[in-house]
Amino acid sequence: MGRPPRSRAASAPPPDIGALAARLHAALPQTQCTRCGYPDCAGYARAIADGAADINQCPPGGAEGIARLAAITARPPLPLNPAHGGQGPRSAAVIDEAWCIGCTLCIEACPTDAILGSNKRMHTVIERYCTGCELCVPVCPVDCIALENATGDRTGWQAWSQERADEALARYESRKARLERDERAHAARLVAAAKPAAAAAPADGAAGVPADGKRALIEAALAKARARNGPRA
Repeated sequence: MGRPPRSRAASAPPPDIGALAARLHAALPQTQCTRCGYPDCAGYARAIADGAADINQCPPGGAEGIARLAAITARPPLPLNPAHGGQGPRSAAVIDEAWCIGCTLCIEACPTDAILGSNKRMHTVIERYCTGCELCVPVCPVDCIALENATGDRTGWQAWSQERADEALARYESRKARLERDERAHAARLVAAAKPAAAAAPADGAAGVPADGKRALIEAALAKARARNGPRA
């Protein structure tokens, strides 16, 4: 008795996940807000291509974004999953400069380097580069960052554009490359410092500022800000 014929589905080659992920990534708004549940837009695109995520997890893209992903994946369109947020106008971060203590935590959180400032100096947001990701808000220890409606009644892709998505992606990739360079340089400095110190007795204390030390510095800056500005309403 002969072997039964193989089904067409069983004999079909597996899809090129990499190519599919690239197409999905290109269709996303590149706000890098992480509301989809993944660390960036590229991670979400790969998860969709792998079948690990659905196409309705991107609030910044809204209904039009879901339609784009549905067309690429040949999946039926779905309503936006409320667990990831709702579709709304694009917001822009604004820093209350009178209360900014220059802790740099918002700069570290911004995925597109849209915040300008330095340690213990006032920070400001470059509105053009702000994607409205909201990641700077929860890290601010003095609650001096507010979100303002930047697009009125326009939501989703109507509040965004492909040009700004491309710009945001370029800035995000540039920031990632810079952080990787900084990490390699820091590791090289640690190795160089460890060589002459290996033969010497360990010195008291530790190089740099530990996490609890940075918290102490922030608390001191908070106290100075309160003394300067008085109680906040």
